[in-house]
Amino acid sequence: MNTCPYCQSTEGQVKNGLNPSGTQRWLCRRCRRAYTPEPKPKGYDDATRLEAVKLYVDGMNLRRIARTLRVNHQSVANWVKAHAARLPDAPVPSEVEIVE
Repeated sequence: MNTCPYCQSTEGQVKNGLNPSGTQRWLCRRCRRAYTPEPKPKGYDDATRLEAVKLYVDGMNLRRIARTLRVNHQSVANWVKAHAARLPDAPVPSEVEIVE
């Protein structure tokens, strides 16, 4: 029997359709809240994200990476941007030389 994650009740749990991924939804009659007992993880795994960043660093464009990995191109852009934000700032030279 399912247990409501909100009120911990095991009684009065009824089926309440399916979520977009096809997993059974349940409704708790005690607290009137719907839930999925074991929701599927969202998003892409870390290996896919890292592979996208590696391909970008190697010179492949965002849309080609998206087609290769079968992900949305905006997701690839977000991953690259997030990875770049974690990099340390480039060092600023203390002296500038002008060669003529």
